[in-house]
Amino acid sequence: MTSIELKHVTNYILKDVNLKINSGELMVILGPNGAGKTTLLNVIAGLTKYKGTVLFDEKPVDRVPPHLRNIGYVPQSLALFPHMTVYDNVAYGLKVRGKPKSDIEKTVKEIMGLLGIWSLRDNYPMKLSGGEQQKVAIARALAIKPRILLLDEPFNNLQMNTRKSLRLELKKIQRLFKVTTIFVTHDINEAEELGDKIAVLDKGRILGVGIYTEVLPVISSTICKLNILKGRIVRIINSGLAEVVCDRIRLIVPFDSGLYEHPPIVTVTVSPDKILLYRVEPRVKTNTFKGVIKRIETGTYNEVIVDIRGAELTIHVDLEVFSHLNLKVGDEVYVKVPIRHIRISVPNNK
Repeated sequence: MTSIELKHVTNYILKDVNLKINSGELMVILGPNGAGKTTLLNVIAGLTKYKGTVLFDEKPVDRVPPHLRNIGYVPQSLALFPHMTVYDNVAYGLKVRGKPKSDIEKTVKEIMGLLGIWSLRDNYPMKLSGGEQQKVAIARALAIKPRILLLDEPFNNLQMNTRKSLRLELKKIQRLFKVTTIFVTHDINEAEELGDKIAVLDKGRILGVGIYTEVLPVISSTICKLNILKGRIVRIINSGLAEVVCDRIRLIVPFDSGLYEHPPIVTVTVSPDKILLYRVEPRVKTNTFKGVIKRIETGTYNEVIVDIRGAELTIHVDLEVFSHLNLKVGDEVYVKVPIRHIRISVPNNK
């Protein structure tokens, strides 16, 4: 396992970046497009120029060339060799390093078996699904037994269900290999699920580092405006739902009792564009509240702030819908928070 530290790293995108990743940790770099996430990975891999210092296990590696840094890298493009079988793709790095054939066979079979792709060994990448290609790319990166694993939005173009299953597998494999890992994404759900810690990067600067609940305010101000409510679980309805009191609002929320044993305090987040606004009370009453419009901010969409029993919710309303509803400050409205769009997290649950 290897610790990583960046000290005052600066280049054409990054601006005085200071970041420490502990040995064996899975650090997520979260940020919007153009934030400098890929550039940060390339600095660590030695693939781009920079000023400042990069340290592995407290030793500078600034003059160490990329091929001697012993890094496994999964780029966005995956860069699988189309003319090679899955087996040969995974074995490539070991062959380049001149490893004995018997060692290569043993390592490749072990890693492909752990990722459930051994049966695909004679196939070519073009014959694989997107999820299978991702597994091959990860297997190839791990086959060389890297000190560090870098992943650049590897699940970006996959369907939601596939992304979720691959995240679970990646977390399991990362723990098994105990490899220090940096995972880049712009998806806050991915960041929450994967990261031991999350570093929020925007316009080349690190704006905050911590567990998910600690960096939520930074995420909300830079990446995706969120309603963030502190709540207390008052009732577990069943294995999938719980009732949470946030100020004076009682919300039914998704709840995994297997993941969180007895968490009385939770953080509830919901995106403003997922909340629904009505003039008349909707038929389905779950998570529906009556409130008063406190403020309206206009722009590419209208941001409507509604006061509900002393608590405020921010709602993004499409311009056409806003015009149809003819909303004004002081109007009474009904707000519905769909259960499927609510996220809950527990402080220090990582």
